[in-house]
Amino acid sequence: MSSMYAVEAIDVHKRFTGKDGEVDAVRGVSLGIERGEVFGFLGPNGAGKSTTVRMLTTLMTITAGRALVGGLDVAGDPHGVRRRIGVALQEAGLDPRQTGRELLVLQGRLFGLSKTDAAARAADLLDLVEMVDAADRRIGGYSGGMKRRLDLASALVHQPDVLFLDAPTTGLDPASRLTVWDEVRRINERGTTVFLTTQYLEEADQLCGRLAIIDGGRIVREGSPSALKSELRARLALDADPTLDEVFMDATGRNRARVAGDVQEV
Repeated sequence: MSSMYAVEAIDVHKRFTGKDGEVDAVRGVSLGIERGEVFGFLGPNGAGKSTTVRMLTTLMTITAGRALVGGLDVAGDPHGVRRRIGVALQEAGLDPRQTGRELLVLQGRLFGLSKTDAAARAADLLDLVEMVDAADRRIGGYSGGMKRRLDLASALVHQPDVLFLDAPTTGLDPASRLTVWDEVRRINERGTTVFLTTQYLEEADQLCGRLAIIDGGRIVREGSPSALKSELRARLALDADPTLDEVFMDATGRNRARVAGDVQEV
């Protein structure tokens, strides 16, 4: 596989067997995410988005096809893959009784760092996410935005090659959302590849160099936000560039009435 890719999926499938028979949740997804980019992964409910992410992060087996993350085969070396990725899920699993610093030091120790190195790594990450002043306060007293930023720091303790972010700003107020955007940019500037799923198309437009839209278990559109908007403008002979929302609706065959309030993580 090409060394230029931090994440590569080749004709990946996922089939579930239930009481009603077999269901193909993912039907031949192929992706190549370059090292150092912020890549967005969008899709309506039930499109196969979260199933794809779970396969790439070793949380779910692959029915057919092949995937590599950080240069390692997801099926062949899941433990190696886990050491090369960080994962921040929509619901942060933080102990409210710990301080932010205690949480990060514990994470470092779990990844094999010495006490000294774990403390130094925690201090570096607290500075990265601008939480030095709150480092020794209990997490139970943090705001939602602070918890999200600490969760990002926790996912970076072992210096992963790839950071998977699952709807990192869901439920945050606009100011906190902008702060998290800044953290994602800072993390990426340090060389970490970011794989972002989001329910906010504006977020994908602001943060992602490229993105893919999945629907019905297949990739239906892929490219940079600007290229996707330019393609739709040319194809429909529009007078102005469309929004990424309009690109999404065109790609998935949905209208505004169906999309409003319904583009969520699954």
